[in-house]
Amino acid sequence: MTHTVTALTLKPGALTLDELRAVWRAAGPLSLAAEAYPVIEASAAAVQAIVAKGDAAYGINTGFGLLAKTRIPDDKLEQLQRNLILSHSVGTGELMSDAVCRLIMLMKIGSLARGFSGVRPLIIDTLIALYNAGIMPAIPAKGSVGASGDLAPLSHMTLAMLGVGEVRVNGQLMQAIDALKAANIAPVVLAAKEGLALINGTQVSTALALHGLFMAERLLEAGMVTGALSLDAAKGSDSPFDARVHEVRGQPGQIAAAAIYRELVSNSAIRASHLVGDERVQDPYCLRCQPQVMGACHDIIANASRTLLIEANAVTDNPLLFKDGELSVVVSGGNFHAEPVAFAADTLALAIAEIGSISERRIALLIDATLSGLPPFLVREPGVNSGFMIAHVTAAALASENKSMAHPGSVDTIPTSANQEDHVSMATYAARRLDDMAHNTAVILGIELLAGAQGIDFHRPLKTSPQLEHVHAQLRSRVPFFDADRFFAPDIEAAKGMVLRGDLSASCKSLFAALGH
Repeated sequence: MTHTVTALTLKPGALTLDELRAVWRAAGPLSLAAEAYPVIEASAAAVQAIVAKGDAAYGINTGFGLLAKTRIPDDKLEQLQRNLILSHSVGTGELMSDAVCRLIMLMKIGSLARGFSGVRPLIIDTLIALYNAGIMPAIPAKGSVGASGDLAPLSHMTLAMLGVGEVRVNGQLMQAIDALKAANIAPVVLAAKEGLALINGTQVSTALALHGLFMAERLLEAGMVTGALSLDAAKGSDSPFDARVHEVRGQPGQIAAAAIYRELVSNSAIRASHLVGDERVQDPYCLRCQPQVMGACHDIIANASRTLLIEANAVTDNPLLFKDGELSVVVSGGNFHAEPVAFAADTLALAIAEIGSISERRIALLIDATLSGLPPFLVREPGVNSGFMIAHVTAAALASENKSMAHPGSVDTIPTSANQEDHVSMATYAARRLDDMAHNTAVILGIELLAGAQGIDFHRPLKTSPQLEHVHAQLRSRVPFFDADRFFAPDIEAAKGMVLRGDLSASCKSLFAALGH
């Protein structure tokens, strides 16, 4: 699935989910709307006026955290900001992906450009230059508790602007100073407050949560397609998708999901073949209750998207500068506390886990001949061949792993900074674990895709619906029918890739328009 690279003119405070998705999918040229610059300049001038006046103001001419009472001389302010970045760059673990880094940089640019943070245009323009040059800061994934901002990871982002440490260009690590020189970008010298403005904020946890959101959207669509394929493979009934059933309950996601399932299985010859004479009265829940489960998943995904869009446009550093008549005042607050992001990430974890959980149950149904009416373990000559027996075990293992990972991160907290920062959100962890969960669910859905397609093949010459036949053909262009035991892992990886790329819903995207992805 290819993605169009488009230019983006960033209007601070007005990012859309479509723009965020586009940046997540592919890099394109970024610029800042011209009308943002006068506001940025006025905010930077206000900081300089405070420095010139000499009054103590947190983060401008004082220490940080519990050291806020320590006054810093004017001739040490640049050193203070540089030291802040160096000392706070303490992240560990794997580096964040380019997609996540782009989102972090985009949202930090947008937040600073709203004019409440007191940074010079030079700072924002340098971040834009790094973005456009494809210079991705090397940001370790671990080391933030999601309060007082994502301090450590955003410090690693800021290191790149200073020409310190490593960056990634075209997937390759190199020294930041060399990358800046090659792109003709001058390293910045941070002025008063600028380092603090850069590293305070929820942009990292929000970027990780947006990554989880966009993955969850793809999983939801793929799970509905694989679920419909399994329904037909198991000769299930489409009666539970009757619009009247869902209208009397009234849940919007459920109503939308049922409509999608009806269309996905519409005009199936397999379905028509068992309309008469089928003795089964009701299907198991994993087939029958798909609209209820996937509709509920959609609704919490949609709720998370609303929270994260607000956060993507938010000003979340501290302190902030506001106009009070002709004067600028510095106000300390707590917008860096990422509780909204943590809650959104936790609900996304529930959806991702449940999409995989119900899919695993359908795989179990398909391989059970007593339930599906298909050959045991979906293979000819069972016994000689084990077929899908252990592929299901993999799905079960990953579904159970996701159950443990779905435990909410937001209910945890641990005091930091000598108890000054005594309640934290753990949003960065809550959001970071979504990627692992999404990959687990993508494998489960990939296995279901293989199993459902195998079941459809056993019903030949009958065909499933036109929509599902297209999906079946897509899979078969990559993975042949499983006629006898073979090295199975590559088949699963190929199917997983189709799920992650959004291939399963790409050909019938109009069906999913009601979901708003």
